[in-house]
Amino acid sequence: MTYQPKILAFAGSLRKDSLNKKTVKIAAEGARKAGADVTFIDLKDFPVPIYDGDIEASEGLPENIVKLQELMLEHDGFLIASPEYNGGISGAFKNYIDWTSRPPGEMKAGACYGGKFAAIMSASPGGLGGIRALPDLRRIIASMGVHVLAEDFALAKAHEAFDEEGNAKTEFVQNALENLGKNLAEILMKVKG
Repeated sequence: MTYQPKILAFAGSLRKDSLNKKTVKIAAEGARKAGADVTFIDLKDFPVPIYDGDIEASEGLPENIVKLQELMLEHDGFLIASPEYNGGISGAFKNYIDWTSRPPGEMKAGACYGGKFAAIMSASPGGLGGIRALPDLRRIIASMGVHVLAEDFALAKAHEAFDEEGNAKTEFVQNALENLGKNLAEILMKVKG
C-alpha cells in the first residue's frame, strides 16, 4: 500500500483576493492528483497579535497559534506561497512564523517545522513574480529544520494569470504549479513510505 502524505497548503498573505492563495491552491491540486491528502488553510482565519515575548510569558501561546501548531504537527509537508513586500516576506507572514516557532507544550522550539518538507512559490503583479521573497522564506524555514525543495516558482504578472474562478489561464502556469505540488507529494511518499 502506498503511503499517503499529508500536506498543509497556505499563503503568507491575508488579503481576501490574494494572488498567492490562488497560486498555492493550484499547487495543492497537483499534490492531490499525485495522491497526497492536502489541507488548505487561510491564515486570516487564525487572527493573532504581533509577537511579543511578554504576551507569551504572561498569557501563553494564543489559541489560534496552538490550533496552527497542531495542524502543522499533523502534516508531513507544506506548500507555501509567499507574497513579496519590499523585497522580502510580509510582516504578517513573519509574525505567524515567529509565533508558530515557539515551543508547543513540552516540545522544543521549532517542533512544528523540524523534519518537514516544503515546496515554496510566490506570485506578484510585478515583473519578478515576488522572487525576492523566496530566499528569505527558504532561509527562515530551513533554519528550523525544514527540507525546502530546490525547485521553486515565481509567477510574474500574476494579476493577469488567473480567470474569475482562480484557474490558471495558461497550461504553462497550471503545469508549473501543479508540478510543485506533485514533486512534494512524490518526495514525501519516498521518504515517509
